[in-house]
Amino acid sequence: MLFDETYKELEKNSIAIYKEKKSKFIAYAHPIYNESQFKTKISEIKKAESSANHHCYAYILHPDKSVYKFSDDGEPNYTAGKPILKQIQKHALTNILIVVVRYFGGIKLGIPGLIHAYKNATENVLNQSVFITKMIKEKYIISCDDTEMNYVMRLIKKHSIEIINTDFQKQFKISILVPRIKAEIIIKEFKKNHKLNISY
Repeated sequence: MLFDETYKELEKNSIAIYKEKKSKFIAYAHPIYNESQFKTKISEIKKAESSANHHCYAYILHPDKSVYKFSDDGEPNYTAGKPILKQIQKHALTNILIVVVRYFGGIKLGIPGLIHAYKNATENVLNQSVFITKMIKEKYIISCDDTEMNYVMRLIKKHSIEIINTDFQKQFKISILVPRIKAEIIIKEFKKNHKLNISY
């Protein structure tokens, strides 16, 4: 779908273990919302699993899934990070980080074996995870004189609109998040008052 109205993300952290020919794979799934959180989480996992041979990962960010990254962390190219990413995409998830750490068991798995192992480790942790569906919201900024503030606030209350910022300096200015599925109807109602300045 070109314009999705909802997106799916992880409700809480999850962990799963997968074993293949004496190698142990531990998969961590974490909800994250920016690259700063990614750096913190990957650092924590590397510290907790400092004796692991590899810390491979993939993550996707934002409702439109526009930011993503993966790493093989020393495994052959595209044998670890890419299979992890593909499983995240298969489940249509976003705002998620999956790290799969590997403890080498002494038996080489080969390229197909590695792809299979990282895919299965990721699938295991996702299969036992809980997901939540959220509505995609669009940001609007409404500016007006103080005399129109009550009108704006009544509509915000009527539609249970999320407020993200207010500014009372030169004139009343409020930033809101409107569910995309209802945006056209709600903004049309705001526009009935021609004294409001609405920007996207």
